[in-house]
Formats: sequence, C-alpha cells, structure tokens
Amino acid sequence: MNKIGAYTAACLLLAAAVFLGVTVGTVDVPLRILWNPGADDPAAAILWDIRMPRVVLAGLVGASLAIAGAAFQGLLKNPLADPYTLGVSSGASVGAVITLFFGLSVPVLGLFTLPVMSMIGALLTMLAVLGFARMADRAMKMETVILTGIIFSSFLGSIISLIVALSGEELRQIIGWLLGSVSMRGWPYVWMALPFVAAGAFLLWLNRRELNAMLFGEERARHLGVDVQRRKFLILVGGSLLTGAAVAVSGTIGFVGLVVPHITRIVWGADHRHVLPLSFINGATLLILCDLVSRTIISPSELPVGVITALIGAPVFAYIFIRQRQRRTA
Repeated sequence: MNKIGAYTAACLLLAAAVFLGVTVGTVDVPLRILWNPGADDPAAAILWDIRMPRVVLAGLVGASLAIAGAAFQGLLKNPLADPYTLGVSSGASVGAVITLFFGLSVPVLGLFTLPVMSMIGALLTMLAVLGFARMADRAMKMETVILTGIIFSSFLGSIISLIVALSGEELRQIIGWLLGSVSMRGWPYVWMALPFVAAGAFLLWLNRRELNAMLFGEERARHLGVDVQRRKFLILVGGSLLTGAAVAVSGTIGFVGLVVPHITRIVWGADHRHVLPLSFINGATLLILCDLVSRTIISPSELPVGVITALIGAPVFAYIFIRQRQRRTA
C-alpha cells in the first residue's frame, strides 16, 4: 500500500471509530443529532457533553501512548519497548498518585498540577532506567534496558501500593484512576491534556529523521551529523510529555504503545517519517474502539478500558517476544 493509501485508510478507520464512539452506547444517539442538534434534546446533551469529550480524550490518550511507543522502539531499536515496559507509565503514575494523595495544587499551575507532576515522574523514571542500565551494562544492550524498566516498574508499583494502603478518603479516587478509564472526564480533561500532547508529538516529529539515522547505530548516526545525545534527550522528553499527559488524564492504560507501532511497522514499513504520524492516528482509533467495547460489553455497567487493552496487548506482547527469540536462534 502506498503512503497516500495508508493515510487514507488510517483516517477512514479513525472517522469510523469516532462515529461509532459518539453514536453507540447504552443510549443510542440518532445520526441527525450530529448536524441538527435540538436545544432541548436529551440526546444532544449526551452527545456533546458526555460522548464527544470522552471520545476525543480516548483518542488523545491512545495517540499519545502509540507515538511515544513508536519513538521509544525506534530509539532503543527494540519492538518490546514502550512506556509500559520501560517503567515510564509507572513513573507517571507515581507522580499522579502522590498529587492525588496529598491534594497538591501548585498555584502557578492550577489545573495543570496533575499532568505536570505525571510528566516529571515519567521523565525522572526514564532517566533513572537509562542511567541504571548503563551502570549494569556499558553497552546498554536492549535486553538490559527492558529488564531495568521492569525492575523500576515493580519498585514504583510497590510505592503506589503503599500509598493506596495509607489512603483514606482519597482511596476511591486513586483506585478508580489506577484502573485506567476515560469515563466521566469531560472537556476540562481534554483541554488539560491537549497542550502537552501537542508539544510532545511536535518534539518527536522534529526528530523523525534522527530516529531513522539512529536505526543504523549511534556511531553511524554521528557520522551522518546527528547530535546523538541531544536528540536522545529531546526524544525522551517528548515521550515523557506524552506519557505523563496520557497517564494524568486516564490512569494506567498498558500495551497501546507496544501493539500499535509494531503493527504499523509491519504493515507500512519502518520509516519514522510515516511510522510516527500513522501510529498517532492508529493509536487514537484503537483506544476509541477499546473504550467503546469497555462501556458496551456489559452495559449498563462499564469495564475499565485498561482491562480491554491488556486483554489485547498481552498476547501480542508474548507473540512479539517469541518471534524475536526465534529470529535470534535461527
């Protein structure tokens, strides 16, 4: 499939996902509401005040995790790398949980305190993982980085468990947030996440050619004129911005950043000039559809969307791992 066809197909799938997301549910919204909303029509209120912000937020979260996963996989040259396996999501979760537990609100930041704390947690975790991996293995083999990410993820998970055990009135809010959901967030969460998603995606887009160069190794990239250390830092910052923003507004949703970039590379190739934007679009589509399943499969009750992504992502993760091992032993 040529690139125009790839983008056309991806955009059509996204449009279909958005349409299903806003019209299908416990209460079906008539199609006419989309272009002729009645002022007193309850269906119009459901569409514009509940469904639409939920679908937009799910799209932003899925797009953020997918493009961050694509960048991390390209940077580390490993299809198993993503914000979840590298511990970045856990770092973002710790930052958010601490904010919720202590009721932190920085006067200058206001509404943005939660995503900023999440992003700080994500960036510090990413730097700690890479630093520890370099200490353990100067060559920084990809297996070492992945295992280090798992170690940090387990450690940070224990901190989250400790905070949950100490929680009182905050317990319901923290547990509901940790399960991963875009339910009942509303437009304020969309506006809260949007600037950070835009900034992070823009940073990664600026480094698309450098990611291509680094696929051939850092030495080769240097010979091609790439300032490797600076570009790696910018990519990590961009990925952390995206992960922190996504985790801040939706909680922990795993495997999106693993599954989407991997499938995108299989179908449309490894050129980051196309992998990044296509992962962004496809990630939005996947999470909108997963959220649709989560709120309709046991309607009128809902499942956390993180449960659905884990059910999809865990088998794909196992498949990628087994396939990678078979290639190395072949």
